[in-house]
Amino acid sequence: MAELVVTMAIRPLVAMLRDKASSYLLDQYNVMEGMEEQHTILKRRLPIILDVITDAEEQATANREGAKAWLQELKRVAYEANEVFDEFKYEALRREARKNGHYKKLGFDVIKLFPTHNRLVFRHRMGSKLCMILEDINVLIAEMHDFGLRQTFLVSNQLRQTLVSKEWRRTDYVIIDPQETASRSRHEDKNNIVDILLGQAGNADLAVVPIVGMGGLGKTTLAQLIYNEPKIQKHFQLQLWVCVSDTFDVNSIAKSIVEASPKKNYDTEKPPLDRLQKLLSGKRYLLVLDDVWNREVQKWERLKVCLQHGGMGSAVLTTTRDKQVAEIMGADRTYNLNVLKDDFIKEIIVARAFRSENDKPPKLLKVVGEIVKRCRGSPL
Repeated sequence: MAELVVTMAIRPLVAMLRDKASSYLLDQYNVMEGMEEQHTILKRRLPIILDVITDAEEQATANREGAKAWLQELKRVAYEANEVFDEFKYEALRREARKNGHYKKLGFDVIKLFPTHNRLVFRHRMGSKLCMILEDINVLIAEMHDFGLRQTFLVSNQLRQTLVSKEWRRTDYVIIDPQETASRSRHEDKNNIVDILLGQAGNADLAVVPIVGMGGLGKTTLAQLIYNEPKIQKHFQLQLWVCVSDTFDVNSIAKSIVEASPKKNYDTEKPPLDRLQKLLSGKRYLLVLDDVWNREVQKWERLKVCLQHGGMGSAVLTTTRDKQVAEIMGADRTYNLNVLKDDFIKEIIVARAFRSENDKPPKLLKVVGEIVKRCRGSPL
């Protein structure tokens, strides 16, 4: 069973990579400039791999060594690729902050500290990484055919249904922010929101709690800390996580929520909203909608009708930069995320800028101090 849990954790890694590769931020801030072809090919390849993971997992469970090795290699590639697309997203957010006036040039030392500020250097460095990822993906697809892995849309193995969603999210959490800094910097915020969610236990109405804050403050990381909190896992009968991003398509979101459940409803003949309603009916659940941008109240109300079929004490936790989004969702209580303290900003910058303890020139460490002062609470 332990081995199965390890292999089952691979699907969310690849799904997260697909979502990151499709983020609107990459196109909006032109961070894939010069890499468009490789980017497009990668986005086409990932669904192919997702379609055969189920069969690979079942073969691995049956002690097929080839399938086991294929899954382990896929896991390695997915980890590395997620880290690369985290860099792309970070660069997009940096450009967004600069466009919005939150970023100021600090001189030549800063260019050395953050070489991604030079677009040519960024394109060359990241282009090489993207090509290596694509090569690895192509090899995996070739081996996929060699091993005879099949596209599987229905899961026949009952063991899959015994896996709880917290294992999925723990895997995501390791990728999204491996730094212990994030946990310490948002410990108080985590406890505050956990108390809010647990305090809804006797509430018959659906609780909606948005985390609102500017880019770079760690809204998603905070949501993950809450999601993985033992008190939360014990309190809610069902936990679900969906990354929404820019497109708020109600049917697609409903489908994603159903597919995020360890106990899926495979009656695909029914509309996604009907399947969602059946999944949630009578259960006290926590649903995280990450990175919501929707300002169309009609779309939210249409989704909310199904979400209200959960049991007493159910809650929706969302992350967004837009206060208007929180208002549209009829939030019971909006949690405005404050800026980070300077000590944590410094830790984040040092961790990203220097590879090791021996690679910290005193001159650049002084520059870090100047950068921290000008960050004003946001690492962007």
